[in-house]
Amino acid sequence: MMRSLFCIAWLAGTWLTVAPATFAQSDARITGELKQWHRVTITFDGPKTSESGKVNPFRDYRLNVAFTNEKEKLHLNVPGYFAADGRAGETGATEGRKWRVHFAPPAQGRWFYQASFRTGKDVAISLDRTAGEATGFDAAQGSFKIGPTDKKGRDFRYHGALRHVGKRYLQFAGSKQYFIKGGADSPENFLGYVDFDNTYKIAGDKGKKAQQLHEYKPHVKDWKPGDPTWRGDKGKGMIGALNYLAAQGMNSVYFLTMNVTGDGKDVWPWTKPNERDRFDCSKLDQWEVVFTHMTQLGLSQYFITQETENDQLLDGGDLGPLRKLYYRELIARFGHHPGLIINLGEENTNTDAQRKAFCDYLKELDPYDHAITCHTYPGQYDKVYGDLLGHKTFDGLSVQTNANVTIIHDLTKKWLLKSEAAGRPWAIFIDEPGSAQKGVTPDGPPDNNHDEMRIHALWGSLMAGSSGVEWYFGYKYPHNDLNCEDWRSRHDLWRQTRIALEFFQKLPLDEMVPADQLVEGNAATCFAKPGEVIAVHLPKGGTAKLTVGH
Repeated sequence: MMRSLFCIAWLAGTWLTVAPATFAQSDARITGELKQWHRVTITFDGPKTSESGKVNPFRDYRLNVAFTNEKEKLHLNVPGYFAADGRAGETGATEGRKWRVHFAPPAQGRWFYQASFRTGKDVAISLDRTAGEATGFDAAQGSFKIGPTDKKGRDFRYHGALRHVGKRYLQFAGSKQYFIKGGADSPENFLGYVDFDNTYKIAGDKGKKAQQLHEYKPHVKDWKPGDPTWRGDKGKGMIGALNYLAAQGMNSVYFLTMNVTGDGKDVWPWTKPNERDRFDCSKLDQWEVVFTHMTQLGLSQYFITQETENDQLLDGGDLGPLRKLYYRELIARFGHHPGLIINLGEENTNTDAQRKAFCDYLKELDPYDHAITCHTYPGQYDKVYGDLLGHKTFDGLSVQTNANVTIIHDLTKKWLLKSEAAGRPWAIFIDEPGSAQKGVTPDGPPDNNHDEMRIHALWGSLMAGSSGVEWYFGYKYPHNDLNCEDWRSRHDLWRQTRIALEFFQKLPLDEMVPADQLVEGNAATCFAKPGEVIAVHLPKGGTAKLTVGH
């Protein structure tokens, strides 16, 4: 069947009506739930190629799709990707003619789409809409109608995209709730999982790291009938682990999307660990199964895009073609997830200019305006974060501390005040409290440090206005940062974290400020909407004097 449609487009700040184009409806297949914030997928039949094709399908082709809602005056330019046979996660295919875009519509009503499919040397990394030459299904267009979401509770398809909105807390665009996170910072190589295609340990780690891929066997029992798997029954351990964490009330998981030459040496999106511009279609489809389940569970995907050992790996640390391509593939495949947060790197050593360039490129590429943060070494906060104050595309801190977690309350206040004074308040995430050796220990004896962590890292930061905590497991104990197989090893920690999250979510967060000047005695801290709501924390117990009415 053939049809013609008018499409509304955005060009140079002006809404334009694009002349009708005729195309075969079969050229584009729309799948998914046609509901606000749900994943809508459009798959096009294009040139047949492969991951190793002479013309690089990732670098020398570019699919972008413009989505327009005329009533709401919305226009999103969404990057797409080469999808092999369209079922690579199940088939392991490396070749095919499917080209795909995922879209999470931010509004209800009629949406029009128009594809831009171009080819040329390095066209994929260009933000110039005219780069390269039109080819294949270029200009294919159509429309679909989006209804309201039918989700409730934790599901991020109910809450909508999580964004920086000029305040200390990120906010969901749909539910308008502010986000305070609690979750797992370990294992950082969460995606180094035995059931993913083409995933293995790179030789040469010399006993310093876990020698086996993750299996998460203790969590297979947490998998439920109806939960996703791939290639038969693969994925049950990882899916079960996520079920367990969500059931404890957690809402975030921190993990590297690339650790080549780093600590774990078992996570990469490419066809080979030494490849840089060819992506593994089947592995990334399987990642998408996991991330989709996370979205439904209400678990934020916290993408740590590099670590200190490899933050110079792509383009010598610059924003060059390989880094641009890496960012593009991540956004194209996974940017539709509402709860996604992007971290520039763990213990980051890029320069100020490089970090700003990364932020600027990501924000221009990303149609959903996901929040961008950066992690750094303890004691390097001023060096790394100082020059980012007020930068319009940087959204928050990812704070690591040393063993002295008593500094966290004052450290949080310091950077909130500095960012507010610079005109762009930041979200402050405490992402790695505690020493590298211990982090936060497993439940029980012999060396439990949960009281210290609860008092200073969790409540200490939240009482200063932080956006929450993710717990790092150190390297000293079983189930540590690289070999954790069972999140039940910190079962009591999740309970303590959940209690704090539930308490703070009941407060008018965006109207409250640190107000320690209102309390005296026993190291008490105060978080208040002056004259209306006052929360007091007594880390040492006992009593304190509270001044009210001012």
